[in-house]
Amino acid sequence: MAMKKDYEDIPGTFVFDADRGREGYHLNQFCISLRLQKNRDAFNADETGYLDAYPMTPQQRDAVLKREWNRLLELGGNIYYTSKLAANDGINFQDLAGIMTGMGRDAYREMMLHGGRSPDGNRYQSEWDEKDNN
Repeated sequence: MAMKKDYEDIPGTFVFDADRGREGYHLNQFCISLRLQKNRDAFNADETGYLDAYPMTPQQRDAVLKREWNRLLELGGNIYYTSKLAANDGINFQDLAGIMTGMGRDAYREMMLHGGRSPDGNRYQSEWDEKDNN
């Protein structure tokens, strides 16, 4: 059983550590396979059939098929690998970040050009919980 880590309390963040890497191994192997055109062609021709070669959990497989980007990270996906799936779908990294934050590309770009998201109120899950209770 994995030990509770202090950084698990960062709201909306899934830190890719050794435990998450083990959990997402097959998911990440699938994603990185998409770096080759022949694999992208095979995946695009039959997504479910292609996924059969990777012993992912049912939740991981479902997240791939539904393109649930944040869920992929939660289930052990590495952003640099899962971005291969996004690229296969014609989504660049900046667009993906906009989708994952719920901001959209333009708002995300503006935020980053102006120094990024403020850490105030975004450091601990308890801060989000307090907002929800008020």
